[in-house]
Amino acid sequence: MNVLVDNFDVFRSGFFVTLQLCILSATGALILGVLVAVMRISPVPPLRWLGGTYVTVLRNCPLTIVMFFAAFGLPALGSNADFLRIPGLDAIFQRMGTDLPYFRFAFIALSVYTAAFVAEAVRSGVNGVSSGQAEAARAIGLTFTQNLRFVVLPQAWKGAIVPLGSVLIAMIKNSALAGFFGVAGDLSASGQALTSVGGLPIIPVFIGISLGYLILTVPLGLMLDRIERRQAVAR
Repeated sequence: MNVLVDNFDVFRSGFFVTLQLCILSATGALILGVLVAVMRISPVPPLRWLGGTYVTVLRNCPLTIVMFFAAFGLPALGSNADFLRIPGLDAIFQRMGTDLPYFRFAFIALSVYTAAFVAEAVRSGVNGVSSGQAEAARAIGLTFTQNLRFVVLPQAWKGAIVPLGSVLIAMIKNSALAGFFGVAGDLSASGQALTSVGGLPIIPVFIGISLGYLILTVPLGLMLDRIERRQAVAR
């Protein structure tokens, strides 16, 4: 326990770096995933093909490969992800504006990878909406976009929120890979530094890292259980 107490500041700093990465990646994955889901159900064949190809490729590609490409492939192509230095956003999430770009690369990898699973969760929610409602919306003259915005997606969220939560929990756990691809100071990188550089025993360090991830995932899991129980009662 002394290892945890003596290095509490290191664990706390790693927790907040991981928390920032997870918040940004979850937001990016939700936005991109909804766009991909809309493409998959679009009446335009090329968009459906593009959305389906995105999901097929990313869903079947190991996250390690996606991380590797983001951390080493993008710099080789001449990108340092500077476009993510969005004014205001880098003031809130300071790692987005630092000269060490691995945080931004990890954000890209986690968002792009998780978006494929978000798209499938949203599409399953859309499939749960009665086709009669979409037909009625078209009958009163709503366009495809209006139909999605006002009729289909608001109802699809109810059916998709539990699988979406499971996807986000998986993403939080997957963020542990970021430290091994250059992100400095997150939970996994901090643990690696404490054991390999600091020479501290592995077991208490890994207990500290595990506690950090449990603090991130358990509240989300409890919230999903509560939502699921409410939906069961409603049925």
